[in-house]
Amino acid sequence: MKQKTYEKENAFLSPYAKKSAESAGRVRQEEPCTLRTEFQRDRDRIIYSKAFLRLKNKTQVFFAPDGDHYMSRLTHTLDVSQIARSIARGLSLNEDLTEAISLGHDLGHTPFGHVGERVLSKLSPNGFKHSEQSLRVVDVLEKDGKGLNLTFEVRDGIVNHTKSGKPATLEGAAVSLADRIAYINHDIEDAIRAGFLKAEELPKDAVEVFGRDTSERINTAILDIFHHSNEQPFVKMSDEKAQALDALRSFMFEHVYERANKLIQESAERMLTELYTYFMGRPEELPPLYFATVKEGNVDRAVCDYLSSMTDKYAISVFKTLFVPREGSV
Repeated sequence: MKQKTYEKENAFLSPYAKKSAESAGRVRQEEPCTLRTEFQRDRDRIIYSKAFLRLKNKTQVFFAPDGDHYMSRLTHTLDVSQIARSIARGLSLNEDLTEAISLGHDLGHTPFGHVGERVLSKLSPNGFKHSEQSLRVVDVLEKDGKGLNLTFEVRDGIVNHTKSGKPATLEGAAVSLADRIAYINHDIEDAIRAGFLKAEELPKDAVEVFGRDTSERINTAILDIFHHSNEQPFVKMSDEKAQALDALRSFMFEHVYERANKLIQESAERMLTELYTYFMGRPEELPPLYFATVKEGNVDRAVCDYLSSMTDKYAISVFKTLFVPREGSV
């Protein structure tokens, strides 16, 4: 079966695609699977990881929204995977590699969305970036400290998925673009649903370029990437569409993200600051998974590992346990 996959990739994938048989491999050598390619194995390892399961209870933009149809970090991840695979399919890139990067790109994200990321970055003397933490999750923290031992290409795509990243593969570039397309468009949907925004308030020039609803905008973006990048050694949008997407992104930061963040900024900052200070002073109370990092003398790293792993609900629960007096307590 795996050999058939290799043959199909050689026959049908773009010369610029990363073929499964050409992977740079893993840090630790392993016995190969007889059925799955290395990228397929990576995808499966990510799906069955604990960090992936926790994404369902992590904020995307709106914290604890009153409704069932808002994006969580997990639904965002699935959205990115779908868009990235559509790009990869159109450009004859490796869909298995694209999917694995997509599913793993936000594994290291904090509770409370980007508010949590900013708080940890402020507290930690070493700073904090969710893309770097996602790589640390798959390299070190998963499987009780053994890591997932993923291939170079998947690890590279995960750590380089942000706009400033420089992925080594076109599949990684497809995920980076898909991430921006996904969060901008579905955050618009959530903002309208939450009453933060009206559709007619969106920048008119960008709407004229991309379309008036989410489906049309995503379809426009994917088609533009295909027409601009097909049979080329890059994955990019045309200048017109890229500028329009940046305009939508800037609009969302000014009119939605900052307003939404303010609703949870104070409480999230207070909670995470108190938790950070508490565990920095009592590293022996961290879960056993983080003891090795503490013994290495990097208490800050261990505390950030623990706090960033938390779901929103778990962070609140730990905070209440440590700092909120319970009835009957003395």
